[in-house]
Amino acid sequence: MSSGLIDVHAHLLPDFYVQQATTAGHAHPDGMGGWPSWSVEAHLDLMDRNGIETAMLSMSSPGVHFGDDKAARLLARRVNEYAAELTREHPCRFGNFASLPLPDVDGSLEEIAFAFDELGTDGVALLTHTHGVYLGDQRLDPVFAELDRRRAVVFLHPTSPVCWEQSALGRPRPMVEYIFDTARTVTDLVMAGVLTRHQNMQVIVPHCGGAVPVLADRINEFMRLFLPSENSASLDAVQQLRGLYYDMAGTAFPRQVPALLKLVDPDRVLFGSDYCWTPPPLADAHIAAIDAAESPAEGTTWRSLTTANAQRLFPRTAR
Repeated sequence: MSSGLIDVHAHLLPDFYVQQATTAGHAHPDGMGGWPSWSVEAHLDLMDRNGIETAMLSMSSPGVHFGDDKAARLLARRVNEYAAELTREHPCRFGNFASLPLPDVDGSLEEIAFAFDELGTDGVALLTHTHGVYLGDQRLDPVFAELDRRRAVVFLHPTSPVCWEQSALGRPRPMVEYIFDTARTVTDLVMAGVLTRHQNMQVIVPHCGGAVPVLADRINEFMRLFLPSENSASLDAVQQLRGLYYDMAGTAFPRQVPALLKLVDPDRVLFGSDYCWTPPPLADAHIAAIDAAESPAEGTTWRSLTTANAQRLFPRTAR
């Protein structure tokens, strides 16, 4: 089996996408100064430098839906075909998560079929919400039913919350707004029963779960107080949260991973670099911090532990 890292939180950023997103009004995506540079060569260089065997590529915020369903379908298809071509050209180095044109349910179902059946995608990437439609919204249930039927890996990624104009206080939204929007949509999935209705999906939560680990008991308490008693047989909130996977993208140490391990077992933790939105020097430093940290399982390192966990999710990466 490979000892190289498997990066489940890695982003591609083709020029055609940047051009279309900028035209749609995203010159400063999520309050950042601009778009980072990205190329296949630079990505492979970062991977080689840090011992990353395989990167599962996905699109970050703001996603592919800029307000028009037809345009979103076309952009999702172009992005997914581009990512699939990269995977074919570099089969041992890249995998990919397909983008969906949510909240367009019909378009998303069509793209799921195409991505899995024609392109051989490794899973799908879903933003925490699209135009205010969060993931527990009952309108999205046909999408989750199909992903459940396919036993799909579902990678979540944050975006600016609907209230960012007031809540972000003029600061870049990835700093804290992403963390809370992750907790918001995961809570919505739990409270709406999406995770108990569709237990065949394998869900990856980014950034060590955002604020989820420290809120888990609070969510559980409110779930007991406010959900109808006939739902009491369902898995409680903490049980549901313990069944998800969590990536280590961002500042995993010294505080986020220890908090996460109060909620989940080590076999639920995956490696993520968040490149190219995390600049190369910072990505290098984050990986060095992971390598320097003590593994929670005797006889393992964070590299070997997260790689083994990822290989169970993505069997084709086990070599």
